[in-house]
Amino acid sequence: MNKFQFLGRLTRDPESRVTPNTNTQVTTFSIAVNRRFADANGERKTDFFNLTAFGKIAEFCAKYYSKGQQVLVEGRIQNRSWDDQNGQKRYATDFIVENAYFADSRRDQATNDSVPSSSMDGEFITVDDTEDLPF
Repeated sequence: MNKFQFLGRLTRDPESRVTPNTNTQVTTFSIAVNRRFADANGERKTDFFNLTAFGKIAEFCAKYYSKGQQVLVEGRIQNRSWDDQNGQKRYATDFIVENAYFADSRRDQATNDSVPSSSMDGEFITVDDTEDLPF
Protein backbone atom coordinates (compact mmCIF):
# COMPACT_ATOMS: atom_id res chain seq x y z
CA MET A 1 0.00 0.00 0.00
CA ASN A 2 1.33 3.43 -0.97
CA LYS A 3 -0.35 6.08 1.18
CA PHE A 4 0.51 9.15 3.22
CA GLN A 5 -1.61 11.25 5.57
CA PHE A 6 -0.43 14.64 6.86
CA LEU A 7 -2.05 17.05 9.31
CA GLY A 8 -0.31 20.40 9.24
CA ARG A 9 -0.39 24.10 8.44
CA LEU A 10 0.21 25.63 5.03
CA THR A 11 3.52 27.50 4.93
CA ARG A 12 2.49 29.59 1.90
CA ASP A 13 -0.50 30.16 -0.36
CA PRO A 14 -0.98 27.43 -2.97
CA GLU A 15 0.36 28.09 -6.47
CA SER A 16 -1.64 26.86 -9.43
CA ARG A 17 -1.02 26.40 -13.14
CA VAL A 18 -2.52 24.53 -16.08
CA THR A 19 -0.52 21.95 -18.03
CA PRO A 20 -0.19 22.92 -21.70
CA ASN A 21 -0.69 19.45 -23.23
CA THR A 22 -3.58 18.08 -21.16
CA ASN A 23 -5.08 21.35 -19.88
CA THR A 24 -5.08 19.89 -16.34
CA GLN A 25 -4.86 22.15 -13.30
CA VAL A 26 -1.84 21.50 -11.06
CA THR A 27 -1.58 23.08 -7.62
CA THR A 28 1.49 22.96 -5.40
CA PHE A 29 1.74 23.92 -1.75
CA SER A 30 3.75 23.06 1.32
CA ILE A 31 2.75 22.21 4.86
CA ALA A 32 4.54 22.11 8.19
CA VAL A 33 3.84 18.96 10.21
CA ASN A 34 4.82 18.75 13.88
CA ARG A 35 6.41 15.51 14.97
CA ARG A 36 4.46 13.56 17.53
CA PHE A 37 7.20 13.30 20.16
CA ALA A 38 9.69 15.75 21.62
CA ASP A 39 13.43 15.20 21.29
CA ALA A 40 15.85 14.71 24.21
CA ASN A 41 15.78 18.47 24.92
CA GLY A 42 11.98 18.52 25.09
CA GLU A 43 11.63 20.29 21.74
CA ARG A 44 9.19 19.16 19.08
CA LYS A 45 10.63 19.15 15.58
CA THR A 46 8.70 20.12 12.47
CA ASP A 47 8.89 18.49 9.04
CA PHE A 48 8.07 20.40 5.86
CA PHE A 49 6.49 18.65 2.87
CA ASN A 50 5.94 19.92 -0.67
CA LEU A 51 2.68 18.59 -2.11
CA THR A 52 1.14 18.43 -5.58
CA ALA A 53 -2.53 18.09 -6.49
CA PHE A 54 -4.09 17.55 -9.93
CA GLY A 55 -7.53 18.14 -11.44
CA LYS A 56 -10.51 18.78 -9.16
CA ILE A 57 -8.45 18.40 -5.99
CA ALA A 58 -6.01 21.01 -7.37
CA GLU A 59 -8.91 23.39 -8.06
CA PHE A 60 -10.24 22.89 -4.52
CA CYS A 61 -6.83 23.51 -2.89
CA ALA A 62 -6.14 26.59 -5.01
CA LYS A 63 -9.54 28.09 -4.25
CA TYR A 64 -9.95 27.37 -0.54
CA TYR A 65 -6.51 26.86 1.02
CA SER A 66 -4.35 29.73 2.27
CA LYS A 67 -1.17 30.28 4.26
CA GLY A 68 -1.47 29.37 7.96
CA GLN A 69 -4.56 27.23 7.53
CA GLN A 70 -4.55 23.78 9.15
CA VAL A 71 -5.35 21.01 6.66
CA LEU A 72 -5.45 17.24 6.41
CA VAL A 73 -4.21 15.75 3.14
CA GLU A 74 -3.97 12.15 1.97
CA GLY A 75 -2.40 10.67 -1.09
CA ARG A 76 0.37 8.60 -2.60
CA ILE A 77 4.14 8.90 -2.75
CA GLN A 78 5.67 8.83 -6.19
CA ASN A 79 9.34 8.52 -7.14
CA ARG A 80 10.78 9.80 -10.39
CA SER A 81 14.21 10.12 -11.97
CA TRP A 82 15.77 12.02 -14.87
CA ASP A 83 19.15 12.93 -16.32
CA ASP A 84 20.18 16.53 -15.74
CA GLN A 85 22.09 18.78 -18.21
CA ASN A 86 25.39 17.21 -17.14
CA GLY A 87 24.18 13.65 -17.62
CA GLN A 88 23.88 13.05 -13.86
CA LYS A 89 21.00 10.89 -12.68
CA ARG A 90 18.64 12.89 -10.42
CA TYR A 91 15.87 11.59 -8.19
CA ALA A 92 12.81 13.17 -6.60
CA THR A 93 10.06 11.98 -4.32
CA ASP A 94 6.66 13.60 -4.89
CA PHE A 95 3.67 13.64 -2.56
CA ILE A 96 0.56 13.51 -4.75
CA VAL A 97 -2.60 14.70 -2.97
CA GLU A 98 -5.66 12.54 -3.61
CA ASN A 99 -7.91 13.84 -0.78
CA ALA A 100 -7.87 17.22 0.94
CA TYR A 101 -9.82 18.38 3.99
CA PHE A 102 -10.14 21.37 6.30
CA ALA A 103 -8.72 20.76 9.78
CA ASP A 104 -9.13 24.15 11.48
CA SER A 105 -11.80 24.52 14.12
CA ARG A 106 -15.02 26.23 13.03
CA ARG A 107 -13.94 29.26 15.07
CA ASP A 108 -10.71 29.51 13.03
CA GLN A 109 -12.59 29.01 9.77
CA ALA A 110 -14.97 31.86 10.61
CA THR A 111 -12.07 34.29 10.24
CA ASN A 112 -11.43 33.07 6.68
CA ASP A 113 -14.32 34.16 4.45
CA SER A 114 -13.07 32.07 1.51
CA VAL A 115 -13.86 28.77 3.26
CA PRO A 116 -17.25 27.36 2.24
CA SER A 117 -19.48 26.75 5.24
CA SER A 118 -20.90 23.53 3.84
CA SER A 119 -17.57 21.91 3.05
CA MET A 120 -17.64 19.59 6.04
CA ASP A 121 -21.42 19.08 6.35
CA GLY A 122 -22.28 15.43 6.68
CA GLU A 123 -18.72 14.32 7.43
CA PHE A 124 -18.06 15.82 10.86
CA ILE A 125 -20.05 17.22 13.72
CA THR A 126 -19.22 20.51 15.37
CA VAL A 127 -18.44 20.27 19.08
CA ASP A 128 -18.40 23.46 21.09
CA ASP A 129 -15.18 23.09 23.08
CA THR A 130 -16.58 25.25 25.89
CA GLU A 131 -19.25 22.65 26.76
CA ASP A 132 -18.89 19.20 28.32
CA LEU A 133 -18.80 16.28 25.93
CA PRO A 134 -22.06 14.31 25.72
CA PHE A 135 -20.45 11.04 26.88
